[in-house]
Amino acid sequence: MTQPSYDAVVIGAGINGMVAAAELAGAGWRVALVDEHDRLGGFIASEELTLPGFTHDTFSSWHPLFVTGGAYATLGEDLHRHGLEYANVESPDGAVTASVSDQGTVIAWRDPAVTAEAFEHATDRDAYAAMLTELEQRAPHVFGALGSELRARDIAALGFGAVRGLGAAGGTELLRTAVQSGRALTRERYAGWEVDQLWAPWLLHAGLSPDHASGGLMLPVMAFAMHAAGLPVVRGGAGNFVAAFEALLAERGVDVYLGEPAEAIEVAGGRAHAVRVGDRELVAERAILASTATARLYGDLLPTPGSNGARAAARHRPGRAAMQVHLALDAPVRWTDSRLDDVPLVHVADGSGSTGIACAQAEAGLLPAEPTIVVGQQYVLDPSRAPDGKAILWLQLQELPFDPVGDAAGEIDVSAGWTEEVTAAYLDRVLARIERYAPGLRASVLASQVLNPADLTRANPNAVNGDPYGGAAELDQSLLWRPGSDTGHRTDVDGLWHIGAFTHPGPGLGGGSGHLVAQTLLRPSAPRRIRERLGNAFNRHDREDPQ
Repeated sequence: MTQPSYDAVVIGAGINGMVAAAELAGAGWRVALVDEHDRLGGFIASEELTLPGFTHDTFSSWHPLFVTGGAYATLGEDLHRHGLEYANVESPDGAVTASVSDQGTVIAWRDPAVTAEAFEHATDRDAYAAMLTELEQRAPHVFGALGSELRARDIAALGFGAVRGLGAAGGTELLRTAVQSGRALTRERYAGWEVDQLWAPWLLHAGLSPDHASGGLMLPVMAFAMHAAGLPVVRGGAGNFVAAFEALLAERGVDVYLGEPAEAIEVAGGRAHAVRVGDRELVAERAILASTATARLYGDLLPTPGSNGARAAARHRPGRAAMQVHLALDAPVRWTDSRLDDVPLVHVADGSGSTGIACAQAEAGLLPAEPTIVVGQQYVLDPSRAPDGKAILWLQLQELPFDPVGDAAGEIDVSAGWTEEVTAAYLDRVLARIERYAPGLRASVLASQVLNPADLTRANPNAVNGDPYGGAAELDQSLLWRPGSDTGHRTDVDGLWHIGAFTHPGPGLGGGSGHLVAQTLLRPSAPRRIRERLGNAFNRHDREDPQ
């Protein structure tokens, strides 16, 4: 049998796989994209999960990281040409996100000055403006680190650039903030509770807790991104994002193999040269990119993992597990604080206090007594998600154990694991917690669909132990230590690259690693760059001295 031959074969059709395949094919490479599921998208999908006419984003939903990233800058125009549309908060006085607890409600508006006006302490208003200005000054260095391979020369260049751009003291302060926790940052800079309650729960979306190092840097990044870009969702459901990618991949000639898992990466002479899919070998003449779990790449797909691969697999540890809840409602939510009725995403939490406790309980194997609840109200931005007069809710719980050993409230028997009964009991706790601030919610529920941690792993094997973020995101598992090898996206096997949430820059719907590796592969080689520089120099000389 003649084996298909490509310049690159990409394993895994989630956000990073789709981005890499599209960018490489756009540069003229012959590309194959392989996924064991019968659809593209990974953790990006929308379905009528509850009732006809109610469109739910099954897994991920919000796209601020994508629209502010390099992949969107490269592919966005073509994706919009293929039907991608975003709904977003555009007005400066429009609400983006909020947090509610017994101590009160705090709202982030697109305009940071409008946000800060509600803070009790005048010093906090000044400190908030200073935090965002500081992040803007640091942006080239912070986002430069997130958008580079972080090899020794990259780190040296970033360090030199930070000292040159910020000064020695500014560079040192940036390093200090980078190892600070979110709780420490807000305690140090703010007299009131508002900033902590508003932004500490957002650290969960980066896989962190309020007490993890690097939260002091990520908290301002989250605030800066939302003020700058809002909280866009795909109009009509996240499935339309995947459909736009599907059309773009087809237009660029990518061969897509769905419903067929990659079984092995064939290596010869120290170089990865093919991916075995069923009874075929997809030959890769230039590169293989694997958007897979670290353990799967080095334990299942490679015949021998190599020392770096074995170390990466041994160092990887899953983060906390998560749960997705989808509700079809008879009417839009009516919050006690009516301002929340029009906020796209609301956290039920008091900031580092309740979120830190819930994270600690989950890390100890317990169901949190008072979980942080992400309440997504996508219908506020996109009314097409539900029939007229109805609504949907997208709930996310990010502080759960995959194998619970107990219940922090002492009310739920978890001895049999994530059974239907345990899942239903925990859902009741979640709805009761929301209902403290949105009375009548449970009476409005027409239908529900719950994906517990075990369900997430069944839906996507990259969600190891129910963790949708590609592993723990603490500092020792991030940046140049992610995925735990010395080679970063490169592997010990020539021609084989590791991408996805398990690699730098980590989790989030940004397509960062797929974009980074694709652009690295498309960068001219050193000899070619030298030839081009010499050619340009000679051309300039000829123009300047025609004699």
